[in-house]
Amino acid sequence: MKQCLIAKITTILQQLPIVSNLARRKFVAQFIIGLIKSRNVQFCEVAQHLNDAVKPASNETRIQDFFRQVTLDYLALARLLVSLLPGQGKLRLCLDRTEWDFGQCQVNILLVTVGRGDWHVPLYWHLLDNRSGNSNAAQRIAVLEACLAVVGRDQIELVLGDREFVGHTWLKWLQDNGLPFVMRVPKHHHLTQLSGECRAVATLGLAPGQVRRFAQVQVDGVWGQALVKALGGGQFLFLFGSGSLPDLGPLYAQRWSIEQCFQNLKGRGFDLENTRVRCHLKLRKLVALVSLAYAFCLSVGQAATEQGPPIARKNHGYRATSLSSKATSWGRRPLNLRMTSNL
Repeated sequence: MKQCLIAKITTILQQLPIVSNLARRKFVAQFIIGLIKSRNVQFCEVAQHLNDAVKPASNETRIQDFFRQVTLDYLALARLLVSLLPGQGKLRLCLDRTEWDFGQCQVNILLVTVGRGDWHVPLYWHLLDNRSGNSNAAQRIAVLEACLAVVGRDQIELVLGDREFVGHTWLKWLQDNGLPFVMRVPKHHHLTQLSGECRAVATLGLAPGQVRRFAQVQVDGVWGQALVKALGGGQFLFLFGSGSLPDLGPLYAQRWSIEQCFQNLKGRGFDLENTRVRCHLKLRKLVALVSLAYAFCLSVGQAATEQGPPIARKNHGYRATSLSSKATSWGRRPLNLRMTSNL
C-alpha cells in the first residue's frame, strides 16, 4: 500500500474528531489501514499490519483496549462518510437489515446507506436485539432522524426500502416529513382506490410479466402511487411511493446498491461476518471502522478509474470489477489520488 495513500488517510482521519484524543485518532487511521491491507476484521489479522515496530500480540492488545474503552462520535463519522462521496447533488438513502449467527450470538443490524449514482456507503446503523426479527417503525424513524441530522432533509432525493419497511406509522412519517420514497410492499397488503374499493394484488388478474399502475391509491392508510407486476409463481413486485408513477420501477431498481454494499462489507470484501466480537457496543464500532475502510477503498477505486483505463462492463451492463476491487491496483502503479473531504 503506497505511503502517499497512508498519509492521505491519516491526515483526513486526524482532521475530524471521530474520537476526542489525537492519539486515538492516529490509532483509528492505523486500524483502517490495517483493515484495508488484511481485508479481514479479525483482530489478530489486523494486528499483523498495525505497527511493524512492535509485536503483533501487543498490537492486538491495543485493538482490544480501543474497542473496550473508546467512544466514537457516530454523527461525526457519518459526516466524514458523506464528505467522501464523489460528485454533487442530492443523496439517496437505502434501508435494509443484515444478520448472521456466530454460535449462540445473533447479529441483526438495521443499516442506512447513502449514495449518488453507483456509489453507496453505510451512513448510520443500529444493532437490533430481537432474535433476528424485523425492525419496527420507531427504530426506522430513529435511524432516519440521525441521518437527517447529518445531511439535512432538503438533501434527500429518495428513500428506498424492501418489503420489511412498510406500515402506517412509518409511511406516514416519511410523507409528513416530505421525504420522497419508494418501498416494496408484501403481496398480502391491500390497495384502496378513490372509489373505496379495497383489493389484494393477487385478485388483479395479472399474468406473469404484466404490470398495472395506480395513480392515486391508499396502502397502509397512506395515499400515493403504486405499481404491481406479476412475477410468476404467485409472487408480485408491489411498489408504493411518492414519486411519479412511470418512475417507480427504475427508482426502486437503485435499491440494489445496498445489496452490493453488504456483499463488500461481508464475505466478498472485509469478511465482517467472520468477526468474533459479540458485544453490541463493540460491534457497532467495528461496523463503523469497516464502513470507513470501505469508503476509502471506493475513493481509491474511483481515482484509479479516472486516471487509468475504465473498468470493462459485462453484457448485463454491470462492471466486471467493482470500484473497491479496483483499489487493489494502487500497489502496482503510480496513482494520483484526489480524495476530497469537506470537513
